[in-house]
Amino acid sequence: MESEIVFSRTQHLGVAYGEITLNRPDKGNALTIRMLERLRSVVSEIEADHELRAVVIRGRGRFFCTGGDVDAWGSLSPYEMSRDWILYGISVFERLAALPQPVIAAVSGHALGGGLELALAADLRIAVKFAKFGSPEVTLGMISGWMGIRRLAELIGPGRARHLTLLGTPITAEVALNWGLITALAEDADDLDRQVNGWLERLSANGPAAMALTKGILSTMHADLRQHHASAAAEALSTEDCKEGVQAFREKRKPVYRNR
Repeated sequence: MESEIVFSRTQHLGVAYGEITLNRPDKGNALTIRMLERLRSVVSEIEADHELRAVVIRGRGRFFCTGGDVDAWGSLSPYEMSRDWILYGISVFERLAALPQPVIAAVSGHALGGGLELALAADLRIAVKFAKFGSPEVTLGMISGWMGIRRLAELIGPGRARHLTLLGTPITAEVALNWGLITALAEDADDLDRQVNGWLERLSANGPAAMALTKGILSTMHADLRQHHASAAAEALSTEDCKEGVQAFREKRKPVYRNR
């Protein structure tokens, strides 16, 4: 059975780069604990490979990533949610973001919830024009738990972050470009590959140490709020509304929230 996260080492114009592919297309590449563990292992491998000059993250199929699999977290206790899902996921994404190599999110389909948070952990984001970006957790009575709220506010401003995280409705790739959520737009998958290869060529011409140091300076913007995020997610999970949201999602119906 092929891994749900595939890592390959590839050459472009004689320069090595790593490619991470989310490989669960039948489930919208929704993330599970096993996938987070595999991603952590891949990041460790990349950290030890000083020949890699950049990393590309992709999703196989129609979606980049539809977020955390509801079946993976919907039945957790609040304590398990905090420790095993939120804090663990944050640690994996933070290690990905802290890689010395530039990380490119090549978004070939919708990036929603935890999938958007994964894209936010990258340094550069490019998307096909039909992709959508959203943070729909509130529609399940949950919150964006892997530091996505904070990263969104830093990237696109608090007002636009509120628009995404409170309304829970997605935005188009064109709007994402206008807001600075992505920095390039592709017509289709072929154009996406062409532009990503152009970025790889540009990155390979830059000094690796200088780029790593630049990333280190930029990372100082992120305050350590992981415990706050974990506590908030655990509190959200303990509400009756979240239980209703998860149940409604599984039953494919509209949830009825009672603010308790």
